[in-house]
Amino acid sequence: MKLALKTDDDNVIPAAHNTHVNSLLPSFLHSFFCFQFHFMASLPSVVIGNTTKLESEFKRRTANFPSVDKRNNCSSNSLDKAFDASNLDFTEIQSSSSTYVSLLQKCVQNNSFQQAQTIHGQIVKSGTQQDLFVMTSLVNVYGKCGAVEAARKVFDHMSKRNVVTWTSLMSGYVHNSQPEAAIQLWIQMLENGSYPTNYTIGVVLNACSALLDVKMGKQVHGYVLKYGLEDETSIGNSLCNLYSKCGGYLESAMKAFWRIGERNVISWTTIVSACGDNGDSAAGLGLFSAMLEEGIEPNEFMLTSVLSLCCTMHAIDVGMQVHSLSIKTGYEFNLRVTNSILYLYLKIGLLTEAKKLFDGLEKVSLVTWNALIAGHAQMMDAAESSLVASRNGFEALDMFLRLQRSGLKPDLFTLSSILTVCSNLVALEQGEQVHAQAIKVGFLSDVVVGTALVNMYNKCGSINKASKAFVEMPSRTLISWTSMITAFAQHGLSQHALDLFDDMRLAGDRPNMVTFVGVLSACSHAGMMDEGLSYFKMMKNEYKITPVMDHYGCIIDMFVRLGRLEEAFDFLKTMKMEANEFIWSLLVAGCRSHGNLELGFYAAEQLLCLNPKDHETYTMLLNMYVSAGRWKDASKVRKSMKDEKVMKLKDWSWISIKDKVYSFEADDKSCYQCEEVNVLLRDLLEKSRNLGYEWKENEEKPAEDKEARVHHSEKFAVVYGLLKIEKPAVIRVVKSTSMCRECHSFIKFVSVLTEREIMVRDGKRLHRFDDGKCSCGDFGVM
Repeated sequence: MKLALKTDDDNVIPAAHNTHVNSLLPSFLHSFFCFQFHFMASLPSVVIGNTTKLESEFKRRTANFPSVDKRNNCSSNSLDKAFDASNLDFTEIQSSSSTYVSLLQKCVQNNSFQQAQTIHGQIVKSGTQQDLFVMTSLVNVYGKCGAVEAARKVFDHMSKRNVVTWTSLMSGYVHNSQPEAAIQLWIQMLENGSYPTNYTIGVVLNACSALLDVKMGKQVHGYVLKYGLEDETSIGNSLCNLYSKCGGYLESAMKAFWRIGERNVISWTTIVSACGDNGDSAAGLGLFSAMLEEGIEPNEFMLTSVLSLCCTMHAIDVGMQVHSLSIKTGYEFNLRVTNSILYLYLKIGLLTEAKKLFDGLEKVSLVTWNALIAGHAQMMDAAESSLVASRNGFEALDMFLRLQRSGLKPDLFTLSSILTVCSNLVALEQGEQVHAQAIKVGFLSDVVVGTALVNMYNKCGSINKASKAFVEMPSRTLISWTSMITAFAQHGLSQHALDLFDDMRLAGDRPNMVTFVGVLSACSHAGMMDEGLSYFKMMKNEYKITPVMDHYGCIIDMFVRLGRLEEAFDFLKTMKMEANEFIWSLLVAGCRSHGNLELGFYAAEQLLCLNPKDHETYTMLLNMYVSAGRWKDASKVRKSMKDEKVMKLKDWSWISIKDKVYSFEADDKSCYQCEEVNVLLRDLLEKSRNLGYEWKENEEKPAEDKEARVHHSEKFAVVYGLLKIEKPAVIRVVKSTSMCRECHSFIKFVSVLTEREIMVRDGKRLHRFDDGKCSCGDFGVM
């Protein structure tokens, strides 16, 4: 159904005579969807439990799709680069409406505001500025070339306007990220008595989507219902997109979708993407199957959307079928589709398939390199062990080096991904090199890169450099503030964290639940009980944030560190949710440190109920029984470990020195420069004993086991670092499991004897040893 047009001064123009008008209207849907799906290669990391497979008739449904090579055709416009308005001889050009409109269209293709200005001057000179068709085209061109102020100026000086003129300026506002102005113009147009077309409604719905303004969107929807336009394809697509983007309105999006009279591939792509955005990936795959059943061929945006769903659900079987379909439909070398497939394979852990796909590319773009590096970074998070995660991380670093050798320059997405990798690896040297690269390519002022630098320096234990990176940021987001507050808290600089929190509030940024985790953690580390409880109340009452497990954990940690164990257990009873492993492990550590073993045994047993296969919990309970001389209970724990077939965790530690990684295992007899390491280790042990250090038996093993006395891996890594890294550089070690109390105590003595700062990031937290003290306050060990 087409709406009739009405000018301010003219009579109603029948819809049948709107052919040239419709051709002039901006191609809203094409531009919108190209923009919407440009970032779809950045796939979500949430995993949904169930997996839906495409039906067995998949091959039959796609049998008739032609195999045509469809590479990156979203940007394959035939631009006339030779066109230059400044070189035109206007005396030889006929001054007609169609001529000027044609010339202006070339300005849009070349995205040239200057050329449009030249033609504008000639329009005024020739006296054609009263031509509605020409001036409307000029409004459209200025808007598309990023000069929306110039478009508004032309619009305001027009003596006549029709709906195409209003729509062109409205579209210009949306195109230039000014959706509020577009909505105001929509209201002004209705008050002026002009009737919108389908395109106009699509533009204003797009503005509502950009603002996440579902209230205004529903008012426009009401207008659509009033005039019976809900079955129009373009309007239905826009409504579907609106409800999808606003979140929590998937049912409304579904209703809008099913009311579309003639659903095209854009309609299907929008609703499939909506399912993914609103956490119903299974429904999205089902709709994709239904689209194939109707014989509609997917485009590149649909394929990237479906691959995103497969990534979310770890639906590798479906993903491989989609990969085959992409080849059949000609998208084998399409950049977006290839990157999505590559990311899926990396996310699932299919390294061989990912590398085969990567090596088979004719030309590797920066986007592909980014997908590969980001994929390896994601694999670090999903790795089954710290050792596997580190291998993925070093593979990502190698990819980054290969990218640089290829001649391509990294962008802000590359830098933020590789800085995340450096953070997880505690690879300070590599992180500093990336920092230098960010300065070189001019991305240091970007808030994403700046925040990534703060996180990297924090996790690598360099709080001074993290603070410097934060101070040098020209602008800050809530994430930036929260990252720095958390960094100060983790390094025991509690007052710095609380002062920064006050600065953030004065700057007008509203804290979220993650910010308050950092604030409460700072209070916990400093033993600031009253302040901590005050911030806890502020979070609930002033900011209306419902406490989650991390907030409760910080409060319990405060009680535990101060030795107020009974109050900690009383507070536990007031929680509106069941305590998790983190809460119970805090209580176990606190009870051990303060000598309240009975409460500690109870907490450890609760911890085992939550995770009966956890080796570290069994070891902690066993050590507690041995320390208390309860040998029968210790024997029961050993028997339970045997009955439950509890697998012992592999103890690995590694240290990075001059771009090389050196790994060590417990009682390593084949370590690097083994003799020198053992000589220095024995010397440090002897000197530590003179200062009061006691090396206890490894209580996890039976007393009769002659091999019970072992050195855990971090000792070898720290000693090797002392041999190879000169003062005053910090020793940085990563450990695959949690530190035991004996190793923790030993490294505190080593920091005194060697006058060195030592960082150990274990499986749970960062330990910063300096002058015989640890940043965890001795509460972060087994």
